[in-house]
Amino acid sequence: MKKVIGIISIVLFLIVEFQSCAAGLANAIGGSKDAGGSAGLLVGFAMLIAGIIILASRKSKGMVIISIVFYVLSGLIGLGNAAVYKDLAIWGGLNIVFAILLIVHLKRNKELYIKK
Repeated sequence: MKKVIGIISIVLFLIVEFQSCAAGLANAIGGSKDAGGSAGLLVGFAMLIAGIIILASRKSKGMVIISIVFYVLSGLIGLGNAAVYKDLAIWGGLNIVFAILLIVHLKRNKELYIKK
């Protein structure tokens, strides 16, 4: 499950960043003060970082927890800034779901993370 979440995160990073750059450009051209484009960039980079960390975590519980923190922060940024661009709510919600799945993974696979 960790590998799937990590790979999905890295692929979605490209989509989120493309959308966010387009939104930021539209905001700049239109003179809008909305921060949706910038927030989307933060969401995308936090998703990328979390995805890379989770892929590299192997048997490190600490790295999984750090990844969970990045997913939660990304989710909160996305949900908190989804005023104009509603896709941020989707990306934010997805990141929260990833964090919950990783918490469930930690609970179900305690034996993987026990130091011997």
